[in-house]
Amino acid sequence: MTIEGKDAGTTPRRLRLGMVGGGRGAFIGAVHRMAARIDDRYEFVAGALSSDPERARASGADLLLDPERCYSDYREMAAHEAARPDGIDVVSIVTPNHVHHAAAKAFLEAGFHVICDKPMTMSVAEAEDLAAAVQRSGRVFVLTHNYTGYPMIRQARDMVASGALGRIRVVQAEYPQDWLTTRIEEEGQKQAAWRTDPARSGVGGCIGDIGTHAFNLAEFVTGLSCTQVAADLTTFVPGRPLDDNVHMMLRFEGGAKGMLWASQVAPGNENGLRLRVYGEKGGLEWFQEQPNHLRFAPFGEPPRLITRGGPGSNAAAAHATRIPSGHPEGYLEGFAQLYRDAAELITAHLAGREPEAQALQVPGVREGVRGVRFIHATVESSRAGGGWTAL
Repeated sequence: MTIEGKDAGTTPRRLRLGMVGGGRGAFIGAVHRMAARIDDRYEFVAGALSSDPERARASGADLLLDPERCYSDYREMAAHEAARPDGIDVVSIVTPNHVHHAAAKAFLEAGFHVICDKPMTMSVAEAEDLAAAVQRSGRVFVLTHNYTGYPMIRQARDMVASGALGRIRVVQAEYPQDWLTTRIEEEGQKQAAWRTDPARSGVGGCIGDIGTHAFNLAEFVTGLSCTQVAADLTTFVPGRPLDDNVHMMLRFEGGAKGMLWASQVAPGNENGLRLRVYGEKGGLEWFQEQPNHLRFAPFGEPPRLITRGGPGSNAAAAHATRIPSGHPEGYLEGFAQLYRDAAELITAHLAGREPEAQALQVPGVREGVRGVRFIHATVESSRAGGGWTAL
């Protein structure tokens, strides 16, 4: 496949994007489509937006897709798009968790690049199978842990890697929400219904939905792999089959210790993702609801507040920045950063060149396998009374 544009070889064309899931009533599909448009690197051209044929057609019409490219089955979509001279380059999979493995594998085997929501699969066996499929295909696979795209998270990762904190000792991650404080899954709330259903969500509820984000950020920023967890999963809402709160301790390679709390039944919390990292020489703190600020406290010195685009903001943050300092930049732009990095990886693959180094930070299949192993180790630990369990 060649890259075409106004200046062939230098100006890439937009990548042709397809989507599985994300039709009428789906929150995250619209987020992905907005994110893909922000940097103008994609053209949305095809979709299997629902497994219900009527809903799939209606959703495609809403989004002005060619009716011939509105599919009700992802297998049909993969086959038909592979046969078209103008077929998609990459597919976004934005379904509930139980569809991720089969859909991603089908598109990889048809020769397409894949962008997939997290968690990557329902089981460790599926995760390992998908990792093997990615390796066989040679295609780009991106996992949308969107918080890794925030500018100050990129800066925090860079500061830790440069040694600004010294050897890491303590990692504290938390992610409280309150939207599942009552059993709204019984009231027709679509997002709650599938997230609390083991058949569609997997063995983890809160831990799979948001705990994985906190875990991923802890590993992403520190560069350390978690080796063991000791977890206590709780279901506070009567009748709910999956956990809605989790407390755990973490052990990292190199001796660092950590704690993680995730909850979807903590009234007064909306999206309180927070990460604290402490080393021999200083500490960092980042809070998702104030995403443009990074608190850096060198030991023995006054703490410093680093703002995106302001004094102390570095090249890693600049790579993930779009608008002037002082203007809010966050959730959609974080997703957009992953789409921009994915576009760079895919374009480089198509052009037969090495991608920009900064784009290589985007989460991929390795992080996908890590996340699924984390969920299952956490559930295993909790069922065993909170004993230390290896990842």
